[in-house]
Order: sequence, then C-alpha cells, then structure tokens
Amino acid sequence: MQLVTHKKMKGGRLMPWGKGTVVTGAKGYVFLAGNTATTENYDPENAKGGAAGDAATQWRLILANIKADLEELGSSLDHLVKITQYVKGPFPNGGVLSSPNFRLDVMDEFFAEHCPKHCSYNNPPPSEVIGVAALAHPDLVVEIVAVAALPG
Repeated sequence: MQLVTHKKMKGGRLMPWGKGTVVTGAKGYVFLAGNTATTENYDPENAKGGAAGDAATQWRLILANIKADLEELGSSLDHLVKITQYVKGPFPNGGVLSSPNFRLDVMDEFFAEHCPKHCSYNNPPPSEVIGVAALAHPDLVVEIVAVAALPG
C-alpha cells in the first residue's frame, strides 16, 4: 500500500492541511465515527456525565482515542487519509480559527510524538475545520472524524 499526501501551498508557504491523499494498494478504509472527549460515566440517554476537561484536554483525549481506534481496527495514524474537525464557538473574530476551542498547537504536539509525518509544519493530511454552535453535550468543544487506509 502507498499513501502520498500532497502538500497545500499558498504564496510559497506550506498550509497546515494537505491538498489531498492518493492511496494505492489499500485493502480497504477505516471510517471512524466522530470522536469526542466524554467522562467515563457519560450516558447520553440518561443525561449523566459530560465532557472531560478544557479544550486542550479534549483534543488530547480525542486524538488518543483516534489512535487507539485505528490500531484496534488494523490501521494507524501513519495511514490517515483525512480528518474533519468540528469546533464549537465562540468565534471572536468571526472565523473558526479564532475560537479558543481550536487547538492546532495540541494537534501538532500529539502528531509530533505519535506520527511526525502528519504535523501541520510537515505534511499534514487533508482536513476541514468546521465551526458549530453545539455538539452532543453542552460541555463538548470539539469532535473529530478520521478516515484511514487499511494496509493490504
């Protein structure tokens, strides 16, 4: 299997997301459900539990969950094809990137440790950052969806 992530450049600068990933020879793909950072006692049907910690903590827990889920399903962070980040407001300057809940620094720190090829300053996978008014629980500030290739 081969994955080639093409860098996104603007004005000679590397953008913190990839242009696209071309996958050849994969056995299949892993489409993860949206990952959030909830407490161990989280029970949405009975309105118990909630979000775990502040924005940075939530990002770290979600990324660790994605890593574990991919490995459990036969893939890994090395085989990421695409990620989608849903970030809850506020958006002080009108854009998602101005939200205190958007933590590219935490994502870079995580990928630097667990999969350096996907840091935003290196060769990140294609991604979207979408601003939302609410997520499943009022204390959740981010949800991340990942797609990875399944090595043959």
